[in-house]
Amino acid sequence: MAETSVAQRIRQLIISGELPGGARVAEATIAERLGVSRTPVRNVIPALAAEGLLEPVGRRGYAVRRFSIEDSFRATELRCLLEGQAARAIAAKGAGPELIAALREVLDEGDRVVAQERIVRDEQEAYAAMNLRFHTLIVDAAEDALLADLIHRVYAVPFVSPGVVASTGIPAEDIPGILQTGQRQHHAIVDAIEAGQADLAEMLMRGHSAPARKTLGLDGPREGDVRDVAL
Repeated sequence: MAETSVAQRIRQLIISGELPGGARVAEATIAERLGVSRTPVRNVIPALAAEGLLEPVGRRGYAVRRFSIEDSFRATELRCLLEGQAARAIAAKGAGPELIAALREVLDEGDRVVAQERIVRDEQEAYAAMNLRFHTLIVDAAEDALLADLIHRVYAVPFVSPGVVASTGIPAEDIPGILQTGQRQHHAIVDAIEAGQADLAEMLMRGHSAPARKTLGLDGPREGDVRDVAL
């Protein structure tokens, strides 16, 4: 099993609650559970910690980070507000042809994924990688160190980074539509940036939180889910 698939499987265990908040993540136990060797598990654990899903415990160990649904819900909203400022800044100062070409090239990759009727796990990972590149291009192009720092702090909240797609609980047939909505928004954002429409670029990026929440299973706080949980 590829390391990307191992990472996704561990994310799914966390978001489903099978690995609850505070649970120690033992390489041997996880490897046995997934039917893989310890090496890919060992290799993906630092990346999962960087995503905010795991936190260091003891001298060398990790545990599932405790967080609430509300934490991820609010952080997803905040992420899009901050990225809206980045999109506004780029459109206001004028985007160069190199940036627009880079954004269009990334979107071409996403278009190839969302054009499929059924999007399997590997393709979700490909979309997530594309999504991260798209948002990174916009954040970097704003050339605002403080804004970039704030955005990356928000990314550290579990399941909020644009490079994470965790679709536990979402019917497989719904995933293409969710990603297609997000991809249409991506195109509209780039169109607004290219046209120098700062207000529209910001508004579109702020509204981009809706498909992000759906993809991550974060449509909003759910009744009875106010305790610390592992999503």
